Amino acid sequence: MNITNILIGLIPVIGWGFFPVLTGIFGGKPVNQIMGATYGTLIASIIVALVTQTPILTGKEFLFTFLSGVSWASAQILVFYAFTKMGVSRTMPISTGFQLIGASLWGVFVLGNWGSAVSKIAGFSAIILIIVGVWLTTYSEKKDNSESNSSDIMVGLILVLVAEIGYLAYSAFPQAVTVKGFEAFFPQALGMAVVATIFAFATKDNRASKPFTTKSSYTNIISGFFFALAALSYLVSARPEVNGLATGFTLSQMSVIVATLGGIYILHEKKTNKEMVYIISGLLLVVVAGVVTAFLK
Repeated sequence: MNITNILIGLIPVIGWGFFPVLTGIFGGKPVNQIMGATYGTLIASIIVALVTQTPILTGKEFLFTFLSGVSWASAQILVFYAFTKMGVSRTMPISTGFQLIGASLWGVFVLGNWGSAVSKIAGFSAIILIIVGVWLTTYSEKKDNSESNSSDIMVGLILVLVAEIGYLAYSAFPQAVTVKGFEAFFPQALGMAVVATIFAFATKDNRASKPFTTKSSYTNIISGFFFALAALSYLVSARPEVNGLATGFTLSQMSVIVATLGGIYILHEKKTNKEMVYIISGLLLVVVAGVVTAFLK
């Protein structure tokens, strides 16, 4: 396998790994975070288009890549709400696990992957390991106020599970048309920004918070630049001639390590020694099982 392609596939680890940590640092409500993230991505996409003189897509190609951005932004809003319930360090492994499972099942039932019996056994065994790994990362040693804590975790799990639909569509739409990564970047970012703008006006609470005049909406643009780095490199990595969707997606999801540990050590989401053992064990299972699913045929 080409080492250059692998390095391209690992760039999202930096961008998507630090993205949720930065949104936690800059703070704000989910509406501020999604606005900053998507506007930052849109600014980056315009700069890339101007510098590279990338032509603007039209027709079906524009529509599908635009819908890809719409799907991601819709999913990310739900995940931002999940952060408020479970924190970054607990949400990210769950989100990654669900995405790996969803991508694997999509590949099997839609794309016809894992054709042999051996591949199916190995693949579904890996999915079981991912589920176990995700469960391990949710472990909490705290017994006080456990009913409230369990309720928050359940709400967070539901939010992340529903978000999986959007994340799957985010990856699938660009693969349905023949476009280069740089060509897909601007319409995808535009779709993200449109959803964020609509969301800013969608509820009374969002309108009352005046997101267009709130500082965190603009400081989160920096987090958007990190997301843009990941999104562009992933578009390139996922193309069949580079790493392909399965391998490119799995490589990108290694960002869960950076995001989870960043939530703990940078955002100070405190964990006991026993919880850390569970989290590290869960992360290892998710990563190893994810790598297995990427290389099955």
